[in-house]
Amino acid sequence: MTFRAYVLRKDDSGFRAGVERLDESLLPPGEVTIQVEWSSVNYKDGLACRPESPVVRTYPMVPGIDLAGTVRASDDARFAPGDHVVVIGYDVGVSHWGGYAELARVPAAWVAHLPDGLSAKEAMALGTAGFTAAMSVEALERAGLRPDRGPVIVTGATGGVGSTAVSMLAGRGYTVAASTGKADEADYLRGLGATEILSREEVSAESRRVLESERWAGAVDPVGGATTAYLLRTMKYGGAVALSGLTGGNQLATTVYPFILRGVSLLGIECVWTPIEERIRVWQRLATDLKPKGLLDSIAIETGLDGITEATSRILEGKIRGRILVRVS
Repeated sequence: MTFRAYVLRKDDSGFRAGVERLDESLLPPGEVTIQVEWSSVNYKDGLACRPESPVVRTYPMVPGIDLAGTVRASDDARFAPGDHVVVIGYDVGVSHWGGYAELARVPAAWVAHLPDGLSAKEAMALGTAGFTAAMSVEALERAGLRPDRGPVIVTGATGGVGSTAVSMLAGRGYTVAASTGKADEADYLRGLGATEILSREEVSAESRRVLESERWAGAVDPVGGATTAYLLRTMKYGGAVALSGLTGGNQLATTVYPFILRGVSLLGIECVWTPIEERIRVWQRLATDLKPKGLLDSIAIETGLDGITEATSRILEGKIRGRILVRVS
């Protein structure tokens, strides 16, 4: 059997990316073969599709760190043909062929059943970005965040993590502020549930002060860099920052004062190697109490395999709000 896939190749003749037809015998090892229905485009996918990719470890590679579909064949008793499943993270799309193909074969340990209340399309409207947002909200609440503690700020709010986090927090009764570098997206963010809009410049400005006025009870931060430093300086006593990204830079210029004078917590959010048991539990919550209102309305672009080159370029350029879905089958 042959199948269509978006393939990255890099050899002595240079770098190439495009849709090819491959034989099923070329699929990598794994116990579960999945008929992929939907995938998505994340910032990491954009990085994977660059000629000098910092994330792809071997070529040829089928990128796509997210996928959802139906089990076609399985050597593991936990999965049967016809089961609806979802796979995100691990080595998918960077060293193990990923979701930009009509067929995927992966280790059973990476696969989660799609919970009731969540379709394959909705799962990919969430994808790694939505999963990261859910983990961020959970981490903040474990650290003591409650709606009556004060406002929560979400940075990079028009991106995948940010937009879903705004919707999740608003749905759970929080007062949400959203920061963005796109001034014309204020109405979009208010529609997600934000009540205050801040500019990127305000939340990334440098300051000589080690602490500023207490403003936020918590923060979902997929940006990093100077933005994280601002958040730490402006957290309320006992507040927490859930940090999951570095689009604003990988350096953090701060002091110990937020931690030792206000008891602020900096919570690292990592979803690539999250144990499967934890993933299953989070997916259940994404199908229930953490499911964003109007989830499918967050889709900015819906494309096929032929549109991946343009979509990955646009996400790297910061020209996308919300999520990009890839209809595979």
